[in-house]
Order: sequence, then structure tokens, then C-alpha cells
Amino acid sequence: MKTLSIAAIQLSLSRKGNYALVESKAREAVFRFPWLQMLVFSELAVGGAGAKNSSFFLSEYSDKLKELAKELDIWLIPGSFYEKTEDGTFNTAPVINNKGELVTKCRKLYPFLPYESGVEAGSEVCVFEVPGSGKVGIHICYDLWFPETSRALALKGAEVILHPSLTDTCDRDVERAMVKATAAQQQCYYIDVNAGGEQGCGLSLIAGPDGEILHDANIGEEFMLIEVDFDKVRRCRKRGLKGLGQPIKSFRDDPKKELAETSDKDYLEKLGSLEVPKKEKTP
Repeated sequence: MKTLSIAAIQLSLSRKGNYALVESKAREAVFRFPWLQMLVFSELAVGGAGAKNSSFFLSEYSDKLKELAKELDIWLIPGSFYEKTEDGTFNTAPVINNKGELVTKCRKLYPFLPYESGVEAGSEVCVFEVPGSGKVGIHICYDLWFPETSRALALKGAEVILHPSLTDTCDRDVERAMVKATAAQQQCYYIDVNAGGEQGCGLSLIAGPDGEILHDANIGEEFMLIEVDFDKVRRCRKRGLKGLGQPIKSFRDDPKKELAETSDKDYLEKLGSLEVPKKEKTP
């Protein structure tokens, strides 16, 4: 049986830097649950929302995180960081294996515009393989709102999708509905981990490949533990959700690429520019 034991860690985070807390909770998780193989934290867990100060850039923490993962013998996705490059600033989640090696990076495909201004969009979906287990995909926060990103991860073989998020907004209930729907549509495990405290409203969620809710967090600190069963995902994709729909195979056989070319450009232009809404005048 192919499995992967994951802890998604929902923390009460401040706006003043959280590295010490993230490291402490990583150590606590491994001490309390020594069978864990992977830890996942929320978006911008160390620096917090809007942490574009150079002291919170990924480059400042990369070596520390590699050393921590190696010491704890754990795969580590420490949330995301702003990453300064020659091509601009990206919202990036590093993937570090249990040997302390950087395996890959996930760059947020859809920054939360117009609010997350000054952040470039990533251009590639992120899927990596955990030897002896299976393929894992990542997309970040607002990427969830674009089902094309989840489908792209699934088509590249991701059998579990990790979703580091950071939100405290009133649409959290909508996002939670999307988590369940995405797991069912892509026939995979979906692990959503948000922040609590000053930074987020918590309410993280884990859903399985049948769309069932496996863990429903509250608003405070919480270790969400899950043993991903890759054989279950493969069976679901092969035989269908509850023996019924087989959307991955259906899309494989008939992707209908022409649908992407049928948009009404005039209609879309009438929606206006992508900007923060202005106050409407009352009659």
C-alpha cells in the first residue's frame, strides 16, 4: 500500500514575523507524531501578508529550512515566501525533502489582484514525486479559484494537492465548498491549510478523493493529520467516484481544447479593468 503521512499545521500567526513559531511547531509535530513524513504550513507563514520586506524573502530562510528538514528527517513545505528574482517578485512555496535538498518551487499562478500588487504570476504548475509514495501537487491560495490549475495538476499525475492559503475574508465559506468540489472533480486528496490569529480565520479543511471531509479545523492552532492512501486515489480514478463518474479519464480522452477559444471577447471587455472596486454613488 502506497501512503504518505502528512501534518498540515494551522497556526495563529502575527504580523511581526513567525519563523521561531514555525520551527517550534515543526519540532513539536515530529516529536509528538514521529511517524510523520511531511509538514505543510500556510501561505506566507513566516513573514505574513504583505511581507515584501527583504528580511522576509525566501533567500533569507532557505538554508535554515533545509537544515531543519534534514535534522527532523521530514519533507517540509514551510508555506510560501516572497521571492525576489531578475524577473520580478513571486509568491513562492519551496519544497524541501528529508535530506535537506530543495526539490522544486511552486510559484503562485494567480496573485490575488488587484490586492496583491507587485507580485508576478508563476507560469508552471508544480508537481513532484515522493519516492515510495506518489505524486504531490501544490497551488497557492487564490489559485484554488481557477479550476484549470487543479485540473492541470491532476493531469500531471498529482494524487494529492496541497493548498497553502492565507485569508481572513468573508468568502471563506465559498473557498471551503471549493475544497470539497475540487477533491471530487480531480479525484484526489485536497489539503487546504490556512492561518489563524491576526493573519487569518483558520477553518482549514482536508477532503478525500470521494469528496468526503476528512478533517475540518476550527479557528485556532491545530495539527491536521492525514495518511494519504495513493492506492485509493488510483482506484477512484480508475473505477470512478463511488463507481460512477470518471472525469480524469473522460477529460484525457476528450479535452475539448476548442472550448478555450470560444470566449466572447466583447462581453469580457465590458467587465472593465482589474482594479479595486470604488465606492458607488447613492441616488
